[in-house]
Amino acid sequence: MDAVTVMRELEALGKERLKKMYISNGAREPLFGVATGEMKPIAKRIKHDQALAEQLYATGNYDAMYFAGVVADPKAMTEADFERWIDAAYFYMIADFVVAVTLSETDIAQEVADKWIASGEELKMSAGYSCYCWLLGRFPNDKFSVSKLAGMLEQVQRTIHDAPERAKYAMNLFIYTVAVSFVALHDKAVEVAKAVGPVEVGKGKKSKLINALVNIDKAMDRGQLGFKRKYVRC
Repeated sequence: MDAVTVMRELEALGKERLKKMYISNGAREPLFGVATGEMKPIAKRIKHDQALAEQLYATGNYDAMYFAGVVADPKAMTEADFERWIDAAYFYMIADFVVAVTLSETDIAQEVADKWIASGEELKMSAGYSCYCWLLGRFPNDKFSVSKLAGMLEQVQRTIHDAPERAKYAMNLFIYTVAVSFVALHDKAVEVAKAVGPVEVGKGKKSKLINALVNIDKAMDRGQLGFKRKYVRC
């Protein structure tokens, strides 16, 4: 299937209600407003097609960029490819749910995510921490270094309150994900969540507090300690 055909099919699936919702979260024109679940039948016909994914991602259309992540072949992507994708990710839904998800299915995931976290750039930091969340929520614990994750928790504790806006969300989720999905550091992650406390995001009239500990407690009540998902991408 070529890019023109995919764009035509995505446009036919667009809904004004979803388009407005995506825009309210940071998306910008061009976009159609396609529900992610509606993309699955198209994706099944394509499976993985990296060349097509690159064409779709380059359109700048949010729905096409999202779908690019669904049909991309992560193993065929280099670090330079991911750098190009994150540079084009203009808001968090692309950075965290397209680029970070795709990166999480590669052997270079941790290496690239570490660089993004250290960059100090808002969306790169967000994508870096989000990538770790996708990794921890899916792969066996022996794929990770306990000491490294412990150090990352300590770094989050020290820096989260002064971090860029979207990075705060991802760092908060990182604490939660370690506590729930990486049992060896559950207690430490809970301690960090308590030490961090509520984190203010959206300063001003839309200000609110996010709190990893509250969500950790809810997960524990649901018996989700040790949770791992089977798949990351659609």
